[in-house]
Amino acid sequence: MAEPLVTPPNDSMQEQDREGAGEPSPYQRLSQRMQDVTGDRGVLKEVIREGAGDVVTPDASVLVKYSGYLEHMDKPFDTNCYRKVPRLMKLGEEITLWGMEVGLLTMRKGELARFLFKPRYAYGALGCPPLIPPNTTVLFELELLDFLDSAESDEFFALTAKQQDVFPLEKVLKVAGTEREFGNYLFRQNRFHDAKERYKRASLILCRRPFHPGEQGQIESAKLLVFLNLSFTYLKLERPSRALIYGEQALAIDQRNAKALFRCGQACLIMTEYERARDFLVRAQREQPLNHDINNELKKLASCYRHYMDKEKEMCYRIFSPLNSSAVQQN
Repeated sequence: MAEPLVTPPNDSMQEQDREGAGEPSPYQRLSQRMQDVTGDRGVLKEVIREGAGDVVTPDASVLVKYSGYLEHMDKPFDTNCYRKVPRLMKLGEEITLWGMEVGLLTMRKGELARFLFKPRYAYGALGCPPLIPPNTTVLFELELLDFLDSAESDEFFALTAKQQDVFPLEKVLKVAGTEREFGNYLFRQNRFHDAKERYKRASLILCRRPFHPGEQGQIESAKLLVFLNLSFTYLKLERPSRALIYGEQALAIDQRNAKALFRCGQACLIMTEYERARDFLVRAQREQPLNHDINNELKKLASCYRHYMDKEKEMCYRIFSPLNSSAVQQN
């Protein structure tokens, strides 16, 4: 985040004395070079770093870092920058500050901007005691990391099953892609159960879609990505049998897919199905001979198999050694 344009606390009394003498305050000076977003100067904007792509849509879910400052204070009164991955927030539902929502709707992915929110767009005439005084203008710095447009997804799931079946393929693929992107975000937060539910929604959309000639290739490509996601997620959930099922479904689409072969090998290794694990992993290695993950998994398999055989030998020895001893004694 950029450094806030505020006055250090030890200079605050001097600054307030100048304001009392008729000099503009820091926020007043800043506002003179800012863009009026709302037309009533209630939300003012200064771009610190340009973004790229489309502007945020009204139904989007946003991934944003933010810090809020009071005038004459150099530390934020509210921030989420301490989080490694911010929480995904849906516009119109999970963002309570009106000015922040208005500001986000002007931003593009990767953009960093500074905003001034007048009381009407911030904490109102009452403020938020004891932290925010009444009728306070606040400064917020927003960094838009990413956003997901869920408008078409919301529209799709509001339809009946028959209506979904005739939804245009391009939009079906976009809805499935949006669900998968939500799953990817949740996966990165280690929320594997929630990620699985998003991936399964994407899978359901694609698998129940009756396709026409010429559409199969696009649908199969989309299904392949979702099946790979589901296989990996079930491994994280320690459910290798389900991981194997989705890995094999991916292989039904692309039998030489190295990721699918690798996931199936991992699942079989966890289930101690060593022969099957070796078959999958050797096939994966054939596709990507220099892949460190595949080669390391083969080493792990060899170690596990040796350990398994040693235990088998030890068990056999324990079973048969008393018989051998008694036979010797009888002779």
